[in-house]
Amino acid sequence: MDASVGLRATPRASSWAGQHKPHGAFFSGRVPASLTSEKPAQRPLVLGSGTPMRSMEPVRGARFKGLCCKKSAGTEKVHYSADEALILKQKAEDVLPCLNDRCVYLVGMMGSGKTTVGKIIAEVLGYSFFDSDKLVEQAVGISSVAEIFQVHSEAFFRDNESEVLRDLSSMHRLVVATGGGAVIRPINWSYMRKGLTIWLDVPLDALARRIAAVGTASRPLLHQESGDTYAKAYAKLTALLEKRMDSYANADARVSLENVAFKHGHDDVNVLTPSAIAIEALLKMESFLTEKAMVRN
Repeated sequence: MDASVGLRATPRASSWAGQHKPHGAFFSGRVPASLTSEKPAQRPLVLGSGTPMRSMEPVRGARFKGLCCKKSAGTEKVHYSADEALILKQKAEDVLPCLNDRCVYLVGMMGSGKTTVGKIIAEVLGYSFFDSDKLVEQAVGISSVAEIFQVHSEAFFRDNESEVLRDLSSMHRLVVATGGGAVIRPINWSYMRKGLTIWLDVPLDALARRIAAVGTASRPLLHQESGDTYAKAYAKLTALLEKRMDSYANADARVSLENVAFKHGHDDVNVLTPSAIAIEALLKMESFLTEKAMVRN
């Protein structure tokens, strides 16, 4: 198994509140812009090595697949405690044969840790990691989701998001962190169903505290309202979850951070390390895949 794991000891409490999504998506091809009437100018993407690519037509089929299935260039090393590294390695070895090269899609609310946890899972599985929001940004040539919402619209973003998921669904051995609202379109589920979907279920209070700590500038669905950051984040997250709960429940496996925290003897889910959550995700994946195999047989 191609999974390099650092063994540097890490503090038990994670710094969720200070974590931002990494800026460089590990992507070396072009995702097509949506077929809407208003299309921004396409810009060349950048390889993980930093070498600019020449402008190209939208990449489809085998050509897109050849670009995306390469091992993600520039993947950052993730460091765990020695105990966590051992468990992650063991669980990844258990899960890999059952996955049969299928992709893994992480779904959940904004701020739930999909990117952070997804990168850990990708590393220990020897998979490539992609953030669908970053791929949309690169495809339309705009540097943030918030700016896409402002310049165009949420519908424009969702159209491009669906195209990204469609193209990624033809790949193998990827871990994909999806946007919080990706689950609301049934067509996206038809793409993600080709792989394995994992829901990171985080209590709203914990999500609101994480978002309040870093601000709402990068969260276009939260940033329009004035007032106390925690209060407005909690109110908006509550409304969003009510709309999305049934969609999230479509996931193949659910990782409840409340349950993980209880298992580790914590009252606050925000003290969990991302590695502990990744371990639980691997356990849930193994359980789902094992049960599915038993039903098939």
